[in-house]
Amino acid sequence: MRTRVELEPVYLLSSRAYRDSSLLLEVFSRARGRVGLVARSARGGNSRWRGALQSFTPLLLSWSEAGELGTLSGAEAAGPALALQGERVFHGWYLNELLLRLLPRHDAHASLFERYALALAQLAGEAALAEEALRIFEKHLLAELGYGLLLPDELEPAQRYRYDAELGPLPAVADDASAYAGASLIGLRDEHLPDAPARRDALRLLRAAIAPHLGGKPLQTPRLLRELKARS
Repeated sequence: MRTRVELEPVYLLSSRAYRDSSLLLEVFSRARGRVGLVARSARGGNSRWRGALQSFTPLLLSWSEAGELGTLSGAEAAGPALALQGERVFHGWYLNELLLRLLPRHDAHASLFERYALALAQLAGEAALAEEALRIFEKHLLAELGYGLLLPDELEPAQRYRYDAELGPLPAVADDASAYAGASLIGLRDEHLPDAPARRDALRLLRAAIAPHLGGKPLQTPRLLRELKARS
């Protein structure tokens, strides 16, 4: 049975060549989750899709689907493209890679869609808020997938903790370099990371929490950004 979808809010996650002249798109849809679409004849110079399919731009797409892949039939911008520059472009690509790697197709997450839109908007702000936005998005992504962090109300800011995936934070000795500051865990729980130590702890904890769900294949965007910084 063929289904038609009309003017669905989406963001473009990736685009690559497909067959002779088409593109294979992966999009994140508010109502339908991650969806694969074929944009036929999209690589020709006179393509109707030329310039319409841009990352970090809210889009309204229409398509028909009768199996794993849909066929794009309409595309228009639903708002201006976000002006991500420099490292912020890599941060946006990182969010996209997370969704591509962790979200199954056709599994709707409307609240995560709104979180993604908010995170993109925050990436255009000051550096500290942009980094905080990445960590909070990672936290919500894990929760949406059923792997949410355990960050109880009883955390003490002056205590250091090690983190157990099944038990949550456990008290650690003061000189345990791998432990997390209680204040950092509280900040992550309350979604406010006011200083560099809190943001570093949140980065370590969330990367460790995400890693088991990547099937042993590391994310590529952080590596590309590290290589870029090393060359500059």
